Amino acid sequence: MKILVCISHVPDTTSKINFVDNDTKFDTNGVQYVINPYDEFSLTRAMWFKEKQGATVTVVGVGDASTEPTLRKALAIGADAAIRVNAVPTDGFMVAKELAEVVKNGGYDLVLAGKESSDYNGQMVPGMLASLVDFNFVNACVGVEVEGTNVTLDREIDGGEEKVSSTLPMVVAGQKGMVEEKDLRIPNMRGIMTARKKPLTVVEPTGVVASTSTKSFEKPAAKGAVKLVDNVDALIDLLHNEAKVI
Repeated sequence: MKILVCISHVPDTTSKINFVDNDTKFDTNGVQYVINPYDEFSLTRAMWFKEKQGATVTVVGVGDASTEPTLRKALAIGADAAIRVNAVPTDGFMVAKELAEVVKNGGYDLVLAGKESSDYNGQMVPGMLASLVDFNFVNACVGVEVEGTNVTLDREIDGGEEKVSSTLPMVVAGQKGMVEEKDLRIPNMRGIMTARKKPLTVVEPTGVVASTSTKSFEKPAAKGAVKLVDNVDALIDLLHNEAKVI
């Protein structure tokens, strides 16, 4: 089984976020980048398929040369090879189109991805990708098993989970629960040294034009000062007359 894991290069969730150029661009100064957490769950599951079923695992990311350390980390975790599409990701459709070319040219059976990236939270790329390559698709997946060409999946829904079945080839968008957090892997020194010798192929983009553009960013308003009250009547008065929530 050939598995492709889509990797997004995102800011660490502890990073301090700022914008420049009249709030039209993200300020990357001092920001540490990591593998998108949702993608990391899917990558860890792919490692399970590699170890238990002999699958080959390739990771792919759309980005410039600055994203290569993130792909190298995925290689250190255990992926066999990496592909970098040499383009700055500008919107979901553009990313999906570039990934679709990689899927079409690679003969992959299973494509694993996070349900969204933790920076833009678009939840669109995996579904678009599946449509572009005509693969079956399951979103919000918290469990996946493959036997031959048959796939059994657990999917999170409002109020619970549902079990669905499908067949390869397919795209699966995973999330927290795909594996246990304790099973996420930290690259060891041997993995880091081995990753340096693994192939990281750079492919040129197809030239897809983005269909959307960002006009500006805005931070959430700062939290106001806390006002303490010592009786219920005063609290009700503030909620009614000042906060106007009742």
